[in-house]
Amino acid sequence: MAESPTEGHPDKLADQIADALLDEFLRKDPFSRVSLEVMVTTGLILIGGEVSTNCYVDIQRVVREVVKDVGYTKPSYGFDADSSGVLISIDEQSPEIYLGISSEGAGDTAVVVGYACEETPSYMPLSITLAHRISQRLSRVRKEGRAPFLRPDGKVLVSLEYEGEKPTLRSLVVYAQHEPDVSLKKLREFIREEVILKELPSEIVSKRSKILINPSGRFVIGGPAADTGLTGRKIVSDAYGDVVFSGGSAFSGKDPTKTDRSGSYMARCIAKHVVAGGFAKRCLVQIGYAFGMSEPVCFDLETFGTEKVSKERLKKAIREVFPLRPSEIIEFLNLRRPLYRKTSVYGHFGKEGLPWEDLKYLEKLKEIV
Repeated sequence: MAESPTEGHPDKLADQIADALLDEFLRKDPFSRVSLEVMVTTGLILIGGEVSTNCYVDIQRVVREVVKDVGYTKPSYGFDADSSGVLISIDEQSPEIYLGISSEGAGDTAVVVGYACEETPSYMPLSITLAHRISQRLSRVRKEGRAPFLRPDGKVLVSLEYEGEKPTLRSLVVYAQHEPDVSLKKLREFIREEVILKELPSEIVSKRSKILINPSGRFVIGGPAADTGLTGRKIVSDAYGDVVFSGGSAFSGKDPTKTDRSGSYMARCIAKHVVAGGFAKRCLVQIGYAFGMSEPVCFDLETFGTEKVSKERLKKAIREVFPLRPSEIIEFLNLRRPLYRKTSVYGHFGKEGLPWEDLKYLEKLKEIV
């Protein structure tokens, strides 16, 4: 099963604010060290964390621009860009953390996971890919003005079952926040025809497949007015769904010296190269980092019996092509730049234009293996 919240979901709104602020700090000072947490609730946005930088960022402006872009523009929502308060409590990064990073060590202790498979052209699991595509379309039809009766909050759940390697849709559930004057019948018909059926491959639908739209009924009160949102509460949705386990760490609001972020991106880059190179049908990469240490404390690779060459041979070739030291990962993937807002909703992996999705080292890996 996989879950994909829309950009108006409170937790995803918090992630987007955190990463928009990170982008702005990196745009002005690429060596900014940032670790931000965001809470959004009725009429209030709280920004907390640690930042060390040589630049000034208008935090209020960035925060309100994100909230407005997502679609919280009306006081009737109970939360909007203009009238919600923004409270800021930011300290300088701890000097001990700075010493650990300045010695080219890991900026955090973390176990990170990367995964790839042959199920989709993006080498992502099908369930999370479908969930993201449907939730993204749900937001797009709203923002394009094609569905003025929709509000920003929402969520999509996709569950597949397999017979061998053939997937079949077990259930698809869409929750969409809406204006009070739209009928459930109209809402359900529109979402089914203009959102779900535009993205759902017909070949995976069977007579047993269940498609449910707002099964609990009306969903008028939503967003931060209904549920408090926090950064880092959707780590499984951010990664690969429940196909593989999570590394356990959140991404948004953290600069690339935090290995739970940069290490996860490198792990995905490695796993994708392994599958795209034809070395295995599925690949899970695990890396362990300890704060202040420049070398990973562990590195492992699992191919679930689908490998075409030995795992030891693969691991040796990977270590020759891909760096695992935190400082080298940052340079290798060019992570000291504003690219993180794009990752903060609809997943961190499987998107075009992100450096860890680039397969430019494929030929080099093939030569060595």
